[in-house]
Formats: sequence, C-alpha cells, structure tokens
Amino acid sequence: MTRTLLVAGNWKLHGSINMTIDLISSITNGLSANKKYNVAVFPPFVYLSQAVMAADKELLVGGQTLSVFDSGAYTGEISGTMLKDIGCQMVLVGHSERREYFAENDTDVAHKFEAAIKQGLSPILCCGETLEQRENGVTEEVVANQVNTVISLVGIEAFSNAVIAYEPIWAIGTGKVATSEQAQEVHAFIRALIAEKDATIAARLPILYGGSVKGSNAKEIFSMQDVDGGLIGGASLTANDFLAICQQADALSQ
Repeated sequence: MTRTLLVAGNWKLHGSINMTIDLISSITNGLSANKKYNVAVFPPFVYLSQAVMAADKELLVGGQTLSVFDSGAYTGEISGTMLKDIGCQMVLVGHSERREYFAENDTDVAHKFEAAIKQGLSPILCCGETLEQRENGVTEEVVANQVNTVISLVGIEAFSNAVIAYEPIWAIGTGKVATSEQAQEVHAFIRALIAEKDATIAARLPILYGGSVKGSNAKEIFSMQDVDGGLIGGASLTANDFLAICQQADALSQ
C-alpha cells in the first residue's frame, strides 16, 4: 500500500495577518501544479480564518492544539468544533512544546486526539524523546507509551484518519538533526507498534519526521522507507525555505 507524502509547516507563535496571506500565497504559487503530495500549514489560532481563505483548497490548514471540551465555561479554550467550523482539516496534538511548557501528559494528549477524531479533524500525534532519554536507551519505551496511551483510549481504528509525527526533542530548533538512519529506526518501530494492532492501518499511516528539516537534508530523510514527510518548524516561516523542502517531496513522489 502506498502512503501520500505530507509536508506540514508549524508556525508556532509567529505571524500576522499580512504574513499569513503573503506566505500562503507565495507557497501556493511556488508549488508544482502536478504535485502528488499534501502540504499543510498550522498558523496561530487568530490567523486561521485568513489562512483557510488564502489556502483556497490548495493547502490543508490546521490548529496547533485544541481543547478536550466541545463547549462550555472554559475561558480561553478552542474546541475542535470551532476549528472545523472555520475550515480546518487537521490539528496537532501532543507537540513537545505543549508537553514541556504546558504540562500536557500522555493522557491529556490522548483526550485531545479523541476530541479531534470526534469532530472529524485529522490529528497529527506528536511523539518523541529528550536527549537524556535517548542517551539512557529508552527512546522506544517513551514513544511506545505516548502512542499506546492514545490507542488505549480511542482504539486502533482512530488511526485510519490520523498522522504520527516523530519529533526527537533534542533535534527541534537546535540545528541538530537525527541521521536518516536514526529517523528510520524510530519510524519503523512506530509502524511495527501500530501493525501489532492492525497491519492495514499501519501500512497506510503517514509518519512524519520533525526536527530541523530543511531543503538540504529533506530528500535524504524523506527517502527512508518509513518516513512519509516532515513536520517543519522554523523553515516553514520563509516561503523559499519551505518550498525547497516541498521540492524534495515533489521529486520523491513522482
């Protein structure tokens, strides 16, 4: 079974109305007319409406997180219903920065994954280990706990409409990059973990790599057997940098 490559740009806490419109316009104009891969952008919440309008079905648009609640007295929260209502198709859950700075644990992330599925959004489940955990040889244990906590709550079928992003925390925004072999090793482990529950879903599941991907290394990373694209941080904030990565995806998907 073939999987579709996905290049996803996480803008984090960056942007403005003008930047959102201009950046998406530059990206869409620079993409191959016959591309056979998907491109998604994840701007801050307040610019999602502008992003959806600017993307005009050329790009997928998603939120950077969501609430576990659909509605109610939860000041400051953004529900999956709201994301869906303004035209989002996807949402990130469990990004390492949410886990580190906002104390989201594996159970919290699983409930957010569940909320996304209930609203018809495709969640990108982020998982990965710290440098200390890697050096202690517990990478697979950490990643398995992150993934299995979600499976225990929602079941394996929920992954039919989901994506997993492996983001080694030690390689995010540091300039350090896991070697293509290191990325492949963990991606293969994740796919095998899913295959234990459902081989068909595992074969179709896109697994992205996140961690200092750029145009100069994207081709090597994306060419690994179990790497199906990237979750791009800093390089997604400049059209030329992001398009350089997309061009590598384009070359591999022909």
